[in-house]
Amino acid sequence: MELVLSRDSGTRRRGVTVSTLVKETDSQTSAIIRLAWEDRTTFEEIEKKTGLSEAEVIKVMRRELKPSSFRLWRKRVNGRITKHRKRFEKEILRRSEDEFTR
Repeated sequence: MELVLSRDSGTRRRGVTVSTLVKETDSQTSAIIRLAWEDRTTFEEIEKKTGLSEAEVIKVMRRELKPSSFRLWRKRVNGRITKHRKRFEKEILRRSEDEFTR
């Protein structure tokens, strides 16, 4: 399943390009939320499937979830190694090296 969302050219705020979503459907929003809640789906995979960066996924989650649900999700995702491919790969390498040296 590949989701492609239309985006306008974006604006610059504090040196960061911020893209805005145009006509995101309910099914696309549901798919983004489902992917964001999954522990093993990295933000890089979400970006490949939807075209949304990590910051844009956070905006969608903030907009669509109840405040308490958003806080719970952010607490869960913040610092979670499996949501970031590079950090996850480093951790796997570190663990395999630790097991090898035992």
